[in-house]
Amino acid sequence: MNESRKSAEEFLHLINKSKRGKLKIYIGMSAGVGKTYRMLQEAHVLLQNGIDVKIGYVETHNRKETHSLLEGLPVIPRRKLFYKGKELEELDVPAIIILRPEIVIVDELAHTNIEGSKNKKRWQDVMDILDAGINVISAVNIQHIESLNEEVKAVTGVEVTERIPDTVLAAADEVVNIDLTADELIARLKEGKIYDSGKIQSALNNFFKNEHILQLRELALKEVASQVTRKVESDITIGKILKKERFLACISSNEKTAKNVIRKTARLANYYNSQWFLLYVQIPKESADRINLSKQRHLINNFKLATELGAEIIRIESKNIALSIMEQCDERSITTVCIGKPHLDIWRIILATDTFNSLLKRLSKQNVDLVILS
Repeated sequence: MNESRKSAEEFLHLINKSKRGKLKIYIGMSAGVGKTYRMLQEAHVLLQNGIDVKIGYVETHNRKETHSLLEGLPVIPRRKLFYKGKELEELDVPAIIILRPEIVIVDELAHTNIEGSKNKKRWQDVMDILDAGINVISAVNIQHIESLNEEVKAVTGVEVTERIPDTVLAAADEVVNIDLTADELIARLKEGKIYDSGKIQSALNNFFKNEHILQLRELALKEVASQVTRKVESDITIGKILKKERFLACISSNEKTAKNVIRKTARLANYYNSQWFLLYVQIPKESADRINLSKQRHLINNFKLATELGAEIIRIESKNIALSIMEQCDERSITTVCIGKPHLDIWRIILATDTFNSLLKRLSKQNVDLVILS
């Protein structure tokens, strides 16, 4: 009976999955590469082929060439909201779901919605539209991907606050890179095709430096390549069964390093299209009645971040961190353990225990890799 129920549930899952809309995402290394332009071009081609396509939300940034492409395309009026005495506009999700176009164009995937909206983020709006069985074409820049936050900050010196979880990209049925060379992008900027003339020099001195563009371009190309690899692995049946990677990220209550371990492990799991887990071992001095409130808050935020990036959270109370790691490796068939560099509290604790050598021997014996993330 259990087998019959499982079979029925799996079939129902397939039916519901087929009813869900398809998601296509255009990704670029920065503003001005032509993501919105390409989406509008595609909308015209679809319309000419008799497809019911509508514009849900497009931001042209007053770029002439892009704005002119709106002509002739059916647009769903935006929802008007008053916030702090100003009339603002947002994507009208209920209207889209009522009209039920075959495909809807929704720009600025990482956008933060106005306070009072149903969802905090536009990517959450897009998920609602997909769940309603409507196909979506959207766009995002590489710097808005959550797990790349620290890398982008290291490249540009700017921390991007509007971000999307990697799980959103992983859910996409197609990811397309809009690529330009650094010289082409800078030429577009100087010609006034990206920003108004008053902002051009400032952009050239900051975000649009040649070395910044090259590094962001590399990140974008790598991201799309990993998406293609994941798609091949999930869609094509391979005769030979390969070993499936499973990552275990180990963190302590150290907020900053924990975030780094979480993001880098998420990148690894994303690259290998693998399941990953986040392990926090609560030692006695960090019990609920003894841990500092700010550390407790940071831990909760890190658990939330890991969940958004696709991790399963494991919380264990134990005096022995190394032993807990080994137990989780056994229980969950972990192939790679990821840990922070030596100054981490968790690392000092492991080094201070007699079980550290035992941990290394056990991991080695079971062919489990130990990765120290800088």
